[in-house]
Amino acid sequence: MNAQATLADSTPLAIAELDFARADADPAGFGRALVESLRDTGFAVIRNHTIPKAAIDAMEAESRAFFALPDDTKSAYAMPEAHYQRGYSPFRTESAKDRDTPDLKEFWHEGRDTIPGLPATPQVAERPEFNAVSKTLFDEMDAFARTLMVAIGETLEMTEADMRAALVNGNSILRLLHYPPVDDPSAIEPGSVRAAAHEDINLLTLLLGAEEAGLEVMHRSGAWLPANPPEGAVVVNAGDMLARLTGGEIPSTTHRVVNPSPERCAHSRYSMPYFLHPANDFVLEALPSCVARGAVAEAPITANEFLNERLREIGLKV
Repeated sequence: MNAQATLADSTPLAIAELDFARADADPAGFGRALVESLRDTGFAVIRNHTIPKAAIDAMEAESRAFFALPDDTKSAYAMPEAHYQRGYSPFRTESAKDRDTPDLKEFWHEGRDTIPGLPATPQVAERPEFNAVSKTLFDEMDAFARTLMVAIGETLEMTEADMRAALVNGNSILRLLHYPPVDDPSAIEPGSVRAAAHEDINLLTLLLGAEEAGLEVMHRSGAWLPANPPEGAVVVNAGDMLARLTGGEIPSTTHRVVNPSPERCAHSRYSMPYFLHPANDFVLEALPSCVARGAVAEAPITANEFLNERLREIGLKV
């Protein structure tokens, strides 16, 4: 099992590992298995996905090269006026919701150029291939995320046509993450971690590069599950918007990235999450099938209103 913990009564807990190869032969069965995993832990690990290895490898190389650039060079691509939704976010820019201590990370955002009110992703002059490579991976992860959302929607009685319409021109983001080495653990500010416990804002997150230890998922029992997927797999988790759409039937699960063990302190950690968002004007309200099973519907809110509310809560928007 890729991530496992044990309750006090010795009951094993694990994040389900699914094989996307079965989706062609049994799409309904795959959709049910995915929804069941998300209901249980908010997470799933998927092998044999459709994101090309060449696109992943190219992005990993370009990401490492970009973050190795001098801080002044990287900071020229910061866009605080866009609430850091595009371009570079310097080290210790972002804090988890309800926390004052910034996370020990820096990151880059690739987004669509067609979102009203947001600028295009800046072009990195020092790395001529960087933007083309990030755009390619964005498109590949976007396509696979949409496929998964269709499977989730159909399982919950939302038609493929309705789900695809909901995702048109969504404000989705590819985030390239770098957690620098922890050179002197004793000098870390109390409470500072690579990524404090949080929930994602969006519908569905796809994460590549989680093989390096550190990612932990909170099970509904309160136990923390270490997420160490097999090489080449993608980790999938539900965000706040999907929880809202399902009336909490699928939870937005708390997760974190803890500081490295002593033997790994000298090493960076890199990962590449893709955050799938619906269209800005899509209304988040509980699906009727979920309400019929006892889900709790909250007041309707558009995806854009919801996003702006969360950005204020994590300190990226005033």
